[in-house]
Amino acid sequence: MRTSKAEAPPPPAEPRAPDEAAPKPAAASGTRRPAAAKPKTQGARPAKSAPARETARDPAKAPKPKRRAPKTAQAAEPRPAQAPRSSSSAGGAEAPDANPFLTADVETFAANMARLYEEGGRAMSAYMRPRESGERPFAATDEIVDVVKTIGQVAERWMADPSRTVEAQKAFTTGFLDLWTGTLRRFSGEQAPPTAAPDPKDARFRDPEWSQNPFFDFLKQAYLHSARWAERMVDEAHELDPHTRQKAAFYVRQIANAVSPSNFVPTNPELLRETFAQKGENLVRGMQMLAEDIAAGNGDLRIRQTDNANFEVGRNLATTPGKVIFRNELMELIQYAPTTAMTRTRPVLIVPPWINKFYILDLTPEKSFIKWCVDQGLTVFCVSWVNPDARHAAKSFDDYMRDGVMTAVDVARAATGAEQVDAVGYCVGGTLLAVTLAYMAARDDQRIASATFLTTQVDFTHAGDLKVFVDEAQVAAVEAKMAAFGFLEGSSMANAFNMLRSNDLIWPYVVNNYMKGKAPFPFDLLYWNSDTTRMPAANHSFYLRGCYLNNDLAQGRMEIAGEVLDLGKVKVPVYELATREDHIAPARSAFLGATMFGGPVRFVLAGSGHIAGVVNPPAKMKYQHWVGEEPAGAFEDWFAKAEERPGSWWPDWRAWLAASDATAVPARVPGEGPYPAIDDAPGAYVKVRV
Repeated sequence: MRTSKAEAPPPPAEPRAPDEAAPKPAAASGTRRPAAAKPKTQGARPAKSAPARETARDPAKAPKPKRRAPKTAQAAEPRPAQAPRSSSSAGGAEAPDANPFLTADVETFAANMARLYEEGGRAMSAYMRPRESGERPFAATDEIVDVVKTIGQVAERWMADPSRTVEAQKAFTTGFLDLWTGTLRRFSGEQAPPTAAPDPKDARFRDPEWSQNPFFDFLKQAYLHSARWAERMVDEAHELDPHTRQKAAFYVRQIANAVSPSNFVPTNPELLRETFAQKGENLVRGMQMLAEDIAAGNGDLRIRQTDNANFEVGRNLATTPGKVIFRNELMELIQYAPTTAMTRTRPVLIVPPWINKFYILDLTPEKSFIKWCVDQGLTVFCVSWVNPDARHAAKSFDDYMRDGVMTAVDVARAATGAEQVDAVGYCVGGTLLAVTLAYMAARDDQRIASATFLTTQVDFTHAGDLKVFVDEAQVAAVEAKMAAFGFLEGSSMANAFNMLRSNDLIWPYVVNNYMKGKAPFPFDLLYWNSDTTRMPAANHSFYLRGCYLNNDLAQGRMEIAGEVLDLGKVKVPVYELATREDHIAPARSAFLGATMFGGPVRFVLAGSGHIAGVVNPPAKMKYQHWVGEEPAGAFEDWFAKAEERPGSWWPDWRAWLAASDATAVPARVPGEGPYPAIDDAPGAYVKVRV
């Protein structure tokens, strides 16, 4: 990986305001100035010398004028022309330091611009090569058409009422006039309150120049005013149906995030300083990384979010000792080695999402939920899903249920001799577990004693921004793509998740990698985030239609393997964990789903989001969690009465588990039962990258 060798640039000085007169360069020493009027002298005029009289008679013989020294002492020596100096926002005094936005080494800068052009050609070649060969389409026409159509519907609603249109234009123009007036006052050295201030949590505008320099402050406020006005236009288009308005709000937000002045070199003071300080070398390195990332994505940009060379699954990630004791076409089952002499009688089976890899629950030892469970005296089994390809195209949701969850239950029972298991489902794995429980309830199958759902949705009424990607037209487009290959590329789901938080997961890395030319820091969570998995065509289509599009499970219409599912028939105890800032499975959605089970439910709300709220070891003492009565009614009412407790939810869950079974048996060693060890944990399936 390439890293910047340039030293940190000097503290920034504000660039000259656009309407400030540039200082005039010092006059050259041989330049003649207009003669000043001679004062009258007293007394006789001095006699002219002979050469002077001769010159007066014959101008052709006049000697060349001598170079005259400047009359003022300050200008006795010529000074080199200086870069314009900025004015302080408070008093307008000139700063003595050179302008950090200028560079004197023009030749090096020009050479780097030539290298930038050359590297840009490599990036373009990496983009065009798979398209010329037919591996990739030239444009995502379906997505572009949907964006234009959706935003066009918003514009159509406003244009249908001329009075509302005029009112909206007036609000937009008035804001800009206020901003311009304030900017002129700042250029004059006065103070002016901001027209549009960024959110304190917005990291894009933390550089002091965004506030201290009137020019960049104007860019920032103009952008914020325009973005918020556009969002308000969507919010107030009440005539639109909720799904169209949600899509429009999402698209407007993505466009606004993309066109932020912080994303471009000419309009970002930090990038300008970096570029001039390094004479453009940062842009050359950035273009090299851009070409590498496009090539790594086989023609599509795969933004690097961390330094992948620092991580390896099985070496410093997913290192909890254990054995793979079972393998079929869809999954490997891992049994983890005990660390206590006695273990709880009933084993725990973890069903992770197939959209991501299981080791989010086994990152590093200090963050590992799986290791913590083992250290708590639990016998832990975990499913590791295959990274599917064209061979798995016809694998359906019920295949994942029967050959995945139910087979894993049987293997765990046989390996431990236990009659039942306690199952844990995370995200989509939890949805699959809920479907399995409803199916087993219909068959009076009691092999699962309790269920824990981590950030899981079973009712998709309030499913959040992911619903933006799910309507009949978009699902049909995804199905057409999957039909060509038998699966959906992992990058498609990864891009969708990243877009939900593009100001955290996309644009900061675009700026850091491709404009600053800096390799991202090693971060295990982001390595996992980039370790994507494919989606089998049949399974993914069923999930999109049955859950997101039609909400069949919550409505009692879902049919699996000949059984119509009813969550109300699920009577086993349920532990439901939601996270307060979840953008994938919103807390309100998880709460609504928790009310649909027919047995006792303990609902717990954790601080933070979809990942950090779940992977929160007790030793860190981070965040908090809320506990309360069984879920009923509205989520907001439950939360208002809930008790806040500091730290992780893990001990609360362990106590809940112990309440249902506190018996213990001698620890079971993986591979010593009826299923001998096939491989060391974490197995082979998890190591397949796409």
